[in-house]
Amino acid sequence: MKKIINTIFELSILAALFLTSCGSASQSINRRPDVLASTTFLADIARNVAGSRLTVESLLPIGADPHSYQPTPQDAAKITDSKLLIVNGLEYEHFIETLLENAGGERMVITASDGIEARHGEEHAGAAESGSGHEHEAGDPHMWLDPTLVIHYVENIRDGLIAFDPEGEAVYRSNAEAYIVALKDLDAWIVEQVAQVPPQRRLLVTNHEALGYFAERYGFTITGTVIESFSSGASPSAAQMSGLIQQIKSSGAPAIFLDASDNDALARQIAAETGVNVVTDLHLESLTDGAPAATYIDMMKYNVSLIIEALR
Repeated sequence: MKKIINTIFELSILAALFLTSCGSASQSINRRPDVLASTTFLADIARNVAGSRLTVESLLPIGADPHSYQPTPQDAAKITDSKLLIVNGLEYEHFIETLLENAGGERMVITASDGIEARHGEEHAGAAESGSGHEHEAGDPHMWLDPTLVIHYVENIRDGLIAFDPEGEAVYRSNAEAYIVALKDLDAWIVEQVAQVPPQRRLLVTNHEALGYFAERYGFTITGTVIESFSSGASPSAAQMSGLIQQIKSSGAPAIFLDASDNDALARQIAAETGVNVVTDLHLESLTDGAPAATYIDMMKYNVSLIIEALR
């Protein structure tokens, strides 16, 4: 049955690609180059570098969880139309693999995380044994939750845009420089906010392993995760759940932090056993349509404000 479903999906992708190729002749030859980013936050970062010179679109819609996203034939058409694709890398975009395999045409690919050393977790072998599906063997992909690492994203995107559109080099360099200043200001603001929390209360329990880089940058301790994986698509064992309950009780961690797209059922069970709060509306994987996380910087400020309020 799974093979039949996959075959149907691939045929639908090929049909979408055919329709796209038929319609391309009617498009204006003077159309400005399109840039396609895998996620909403990458699209926002890229727009800050591209400015008005290029049109940047996100492949994933607002609110989608990249860990569990199921691509559509329309996504395949967008990939085929794209001239430049920006991805996070570190195996974050498993959903895009089939699309790239079936896409026609040629496109340049920028990997935003290139050149950044990834962190690795020790628990992933156990998660893989529990049938969690894809593991990020390349390491933790959630680098964007540390704004100082996003500076490297910006530099990679800037250099990629210059290679793609050399005539726009001055624009991309100027925009990147201005956005890097904004990211440094964001980093300084986060440091000020974190200083309000006593060091002994800087304890994070999350749904899956998403805040590792954030914790390392700002002096938090990851007390535990509901799902011992870099992906929200894994499933914890009874032993892992019991172990996390004991970790929370012994550490005194006051809250469990979830992305807005996470299923909160397991976290609620743990909260009932430990008496901690469950914060359910972080935005870690996607921007929002307007407030509170309309841009990457807005997203980070909103998340930090929620975390500080819960721990202070």
